[in-house]
Parts: sequence; structure tokens; C-alpha cells
Amino acid sequence: MKVLVLNCGSSSIKYKLFDMSDRSVIAQGGIEKIGIEGSFLKLKDKDDNKITLDKDIPNHEVGIEFILSVLTDKTYGCIKDYKEIDAVGHRVVHGGEKFSQSVLLTEEVLQKVIECAELAPLHNPANLEGIEAMEKLLPGIPQVGVFDTAFHQTMPKKAYMYALPYEFYTKYGIRRYGFHGTSHRYVSKRACEILGVKYEEQKIITAHIGNGGSLAAVLNGKCVDTSMGLTPTEGLVMGTRCGDIDPGAIPFIMKKEKLDADGLATLFNKKSGVFGLSGGSSDMRDIESAVGKGDEFAKMILDVYNYRIKKYIGAYAAAMNGLNILVWTGGVGENQWITRRAVCENMEYMGMKLDVKKNEGLRSVEAIISTPDSKVTVMVVPTDEELMIASDTMDVLNKQ
Repeated sequence: MKVLVLNCGSSSIKYKLFDMSDRSVIAQGGIEKIGIEGSFLKLKDKDDNKITLDKDIPNHEVGIEFILSVLTDKTYGCIKDYKEIDAVGHRVVHGGEKFSQSVLLTEEVLQKVIECAELAPLHNPANLEGIEAMEKLLPGIPQVGVFDTAFHQTMPKKAYMYALPYEFYTKYGIRRYGFHGTSHRYVSKRACEILGVKYEEQKIITAHIGNGGSLAAVLNGKCVDTSMGLTPTEGLVMGTRCGDIDPGAIPFIMKKEKLDADGLATLFNKKSGVFGLSGGSSDMRDIESAVGKGDEFAKMILDVYNYRIKKYIGAYAAAMNGLNILVWTGGVGENQWITRRAVCENMEYMGMKLDVKKNEGLRSVEAIISTPDSKVTVMVVPTDEELMIASDTMDVLNKQ
């Protein structure tokens, strides 16, 4: 079975085509700047060379049609006909309380995804555009939705309720939902596979740290807490998002800066985090480079960033009454060994001992980076959300 995985953003589409007989990737790439001048598609050819194809792409339907044409192209393609694609798996960001697992995308399901769009206005509408475009281009092809929020639906009320008037929850669904769920699910399971231990008997913290970042506490195979909340703004310090702040700062900033709700959302989501603190860069590589040159201000930013991660690890270890495995993943988690070292040092009180030499310079490979006598196994596991989506798509269709 060949499964096409699509991740549609507001102005982008990422794709991977899997041959699920051996779980191999036979094509991958992405379109950027949809609806913006200078749009293009990037892909890897058969020899793993990076290719860029320029094309005016005004909307997602044109973008997906372009992807399908490239997949069947004589030069860059890997299939002869669209009909070789057996199913499509879609990343859908917000499923609210409506979805605790991946599902076949029916009209009824799509209506519920539309209802959740208010909670993810930048993501769900784009996800829906991708689904609708694929239905137009390949009518009747089975499509499966895999939700970022689904893995976190096992959280108990004590973890997901906010101390606001209860009617805000019943009327508007205001609660903690969490995101990156597909990644947290993949790496927590993969870590146990690598170690040869039972997933249902472990206390695991997964750290998905990238431009957006979140932690999850996974107890005996179920998520019991996560750092992102109603939206992806809560929790860690991120590339452009502020993470946790005092709610009292919100009206104060609005009055001082004369901001309305939209202006405040832009501030917290696009102008804060590392970008806001540094005054211009959201890339942790820039911050680490400046630290290496002795920049004390950059060191302060790095300390703030790392300290927030460390606090959440301590909190989740307390919530689970211990910790067996800490898993690093995401762009920063997999590659920025300085952050892994800073967070893991001085954690001996919980039995965590980092192997400094194994950790140093390690990038994007599966590895154990704790010492043999560490009571907590610290690992790097590169995430593979697309493979998880393709696997879920297979599982859903096999149950039909």
C-alpha cells in the first residue's frame, strides 16, 4: 500500500509518500509561499539531490495538484499514475475533545474539524483545504485525519482544567489540549522499542523542542500532562512564542502598547520568545553562536530558555512520582547538544547522569546519552510524525 502524507500549513504543504510494505519513503518535499509571490516546491530526487521548482501557487488545490504532477513526472517522479496512491493521511492540528484517535475523514468528521477551527484558526482551515483539494483531485480516495491533540486526551481533569469560571469550559471549551501529540506518541513508543522495555510500565518525559516546543508526561503508555495549553502559546520559551507569563501582564501590556486582541495575539505568537528577547532572531543556533563568542546577553536568553525546560521536567517527574526515560526530539532537541547538557546537569537528585562525551556534538541520530549507572535513561530519538501518520492511516483503513 502506498500512503501519501500531507501536512498543510497556512502557506505551505509538506508531503511524504510511503511504501508501507517496508515503511520506506519513496518521495518527499514541500511547497512554500502559497498565495505569496515567489512560491516554489522543494524535493529530493532519486539520487537524494535537493531540487527547487518555481511555480505560481495561489492556493492549496493548485499546490497539491502540482505535488501529484511531480510524483508522476518522468524526471522527478516515482509512480506512473495517481491511482497508485492508495490512501492519504492528513495532519490535523486541533481535534478538541472530539477526537482521541485517528479517524477516517467523513462528512460528519469534517464538520467537527470545522467546529474546532476557532481553537486553531491558523491551522485547521489550512488542513481542511488540503483535505478538500485531495477529494477534488482524487475523488473517493480514502483519507484519514491524525490529530495533534488526540494523544493528550488521556490527561485527567486535574491536568487540563484551568481555574477560570467553569462555564468558560462548558460554553467555549477552554482547557488544556496540548499539541505535538503525534511526535510525543512516536518518540515515547520508539524509545521503549530501542530499550526493549514495556511501554505500559514506564514513566517517560518527551521533550519536543524546536521553533515550537512542548513536553509531555507519559505514564504507563498514556499522556497525563503536557506543557502547551488551549493554544500552542503556553509552556516553554519558543522561537517566537512567549510560553508561560503572568496573566496580569496581559491587560497591562494592552494598555501601555494600545493593543487590541489581534495585536496581542501577534505579540505573543510572533514577536516574543527567543525572537522577542534577542530583538530579532528566533534561531537557537544564532543564540548559541553568540554565547560562544562571550555575549552575556545571549547567555541570559539561553539560560531562560533552558531553565524553563528544566522546570517542566522536574514538575512532570513529581507528577508521575519518578522518571525512567527522558527523550529529546525536535529540531533543537535532536541537534542542540548544549541545551541538552544544560538541562540535564544538576539533576543527580533524581538519578539522572548525562554522559557528556556521548552527548557532545550528537545530532539527529537515535542514541542513549546517559551513563550506564544513570537511574534515568536519557535518549535522543529523531521524530517521524509522517511515518506515524502513515501507520495510523493503515491501521484505520484495516479496521474498516
